Amino acid sequence: MDVLSLLRDGELSVEGRLVVASNLTLLGRVTHGEHSARCVYKPVDGERPLWDFPDGSLAAREVAAYELSEAAGWHVVPPTVLREDGPFGPGMCQLWIDQPEDERRWVDVVSPDAVARGWLPVLEAVDGDGEPVVLVHADDPALRRMAVFDAVVNNADRKGGHVLAGLPGADRTAPVVGVDHGVCFHVEPKLRTVLWGWAGTELTPADVAELTALRSALDGDLDHTVRALLSTDEVTATAERVDRLLGDGRLPDPTGRMPVPWPVF
Repeated sequence: MDVLSLLRDGELSVEGRLVVASNLTLLGRVTHGEHSARCVYKPVDGERPLWDFPDGSLAAREVAAYELSEAAGWHVVPPTVLREDGPFGPGMCQLWIDQPEDERRWVDVVSPDAVARGWLPVLEAVDGDGEPVVLVHADDPALRRMAVFDAVVNNADRKGGHVLAGLPGADRTAPVVGVDHGVCFHVEPKLRTVLWGWAGTELTPADVAELTALRSALDGDLDHTVRALLSTDEVTATAERVDRLLGDGRLPDPTGRMPVPWPVF
């Protein structure tokens, strides 16, 4: 049984709650016969209203993020579905990604003299003791795909804690995946991310191929899929962001007063 079918059709039970989340986020398990997997379940009724995201639901945006990631071939979002029959009503159901004890950190805060080769600086700051620190992230092609994805979905909250090691063996999951995509797809520029290390750099041939595939999908079957999840204006704005990236030929530079989310983790 494939992961999406298990998430969509398996019996969903709740095992606990992630109390650090700002919206109701439940740890659950989906079971269908001999198949079972842990999952994250976010019921729509547990969402806190946001003044700048008045339409639709955060759960639907999470599912739309997964659909776009798959259509482009990025695979940077764990398998995610929208369920109508959860224990607390309709909501998002996403495969839980266990993190190994020796998990690689993709985003970190280090002292200025500890920025190693293979890491890109994003932001200079001072810590609680007044010591200088630097926000950095890995210079890795897998993580770069997430930066391109964030630019397309207009991710307003890419914190370091939202970047996880992927799950080997899961359906098309990449080495690094991102979670918490409820505040994406706004029609106005709202990109806030810890992954600014590639800002202004030219798109790679792989970037162009993946964006082109996504743009073609948005003119095809994906259009119907995302219109069931997002508003018409959000779908139009997403296609325009893809066109802008392809037209500019480079990743965007930071804009606005707060281009990095706070807290960063």
